[in-house]
Amino acid sequence: MLTVSVVGCMTQGGNTMGEEPTWAELLLVFAVAGVIPIVIGGAVIFSLVGLAMWVTAPLRRRRRNTSDGV
Repeated sequence: MLTVSVVGCMTQGGNTMGEEPTWAELLLVFAVAGVIPIVIGGAVIFSLVGLAMWVTAPLRRRRRNTSDGV
C-alpha cells in the first residue's frame, strides 16, 4: 500500500509541494500567526489581573471599613 503511494507520487515528477501561496494567503497566515499569541497573552493577563483582584478583595474591604469608622 505504501509503495503504491510512493510510486504514484514519483510518476507526477516527484513534486510533493503544492502551488505557491498568493500574497493574500501569506498575509492571512501571518495575521493569524500574530493574533494567536496576542489572544492567548491577553487571556493570561486578564486572568492574572482578575485573580489578583479576587485575592486582594478582602484586604481592600477591610481597609475601607476601618477608614469609614474613623
